[in-house]
Amino acid sequence: MAETMRAAVYHGVRDIRIENVPVPVPRLGEALIAVRRNGICGTDATEWAAGPVMVPLTRPHPASGHVGPMIPGHEFVGEVVEVRGDVDLRAGQIVAAGAGVWCGACDRCAQGRTNICRRYYTLGLNAHGGLAEYVAAPARMLRTVPEGLSVDDAGMAQPLAVGLHAARRAGVRNGDRVVVIGAGAIGTFVLAGLNHLYAADVTVIDLPGPKLTRAMELGATRTLSARDDVVAAVLEATAGVGADVVIEASGAPGQYVNALAMVATGGRVLAVGLPKEKPNVDMFTLALREITIDSTVAHVCHDDLRPALDILAAGPLGSLLLDDVIPLDRLVDSGLKRLASGSVDGKVLVDPAART
Repeated sequence: MAETMRAAVYHGVRDIRIENVPVPVPRLGEALIAVRRNGICGTDATEWAAGPVMVPLTRPHPASGHVGPMIPGHEFVGEVVEVRGDVDLRAGQIVAAGAGVWCGACDRCAQGRTNICRRYYTLGLNAHGGLAEYVAAPARMLRTVPEGLSVDDAGMAQPLAVGLHAARRAGVRNGDRVVVIGAGAIGTFVLAGLNHLYAADVTVIDLPGPKLTRAMELGATRTLSARDDVVAAVLEATAGVGADVVIEASGAPGQYVNALAMVATGGRVLAVGLPKEKPNVDMFTLALREITIDSTVAHVCHDDLRPALDILAAGPLGSLLLDDVIPLDRLVDSGLKRLASGSVDGKVLVDPAART
């Protein structure tokens, strides 16, 4: 194996360079992975277009210790090249990564909430990640890919795990009336999580077009156009009561206000999408109607990554969401620029081994 590899290296706002860097050396308990696919998402686009937000360019990250230019990429899948220590993996296996690293010793880890570990960090955001030919990752965050599942589909396991965790955090019960605002990639992953976990009546809201068509193909009960009065439509469909749970997965202006207006008294609103503007929330009405507002971040690897792979192996989610597979050289022009402009409806995957 070569001593150097090609990698995308983040140096600052709108400054990602394809460079030759040393192949990482796995530490005890880690595996060296030959990356086959790495998905990119809105977080990556934000770091490139307006960051650094989470990338520790100038100060060491308190948990990872990383500082300086960094290899992004937190949605990767690849082949195990070597392992160090007593781990349940072997060379040649195809694995998907959870990306988040937890300590296993703090109070949050003891509660099973490893995604908010006191010393949590994420490969590709706070330490070197998978937009490279190789990446070193803790073996405990890796899960073997089911036989027959393509690397394209498996490359979506990490964001689907995030959607599954969000669905669990929403507090949905069988028979609930649920609204998902936003049918982009994350909203679609949340919808898949809801359908996997619960028997619920799910309404999906977005602009008319292929995203709503995809939502129906993936099991939504109905869809609504965001161009219409969606609050009135939800209230009409629920005899004026409102939805039991509303999941805001778009981050679009005004949607948290809509979520609070269409949820039932005593219902729940889950914040998934990061708002592009500060929401103007009517706290007076919120308190009088005893609405629960909750949030979600990342996923719990032990609970969510394996089920995410099983969902991808069992249905058409991956093929319905795949937008493009691009080489590392086209990361910015064909990936991050498109994501930052909002012109991508599905997932763009990077093949670090491909050449233009």
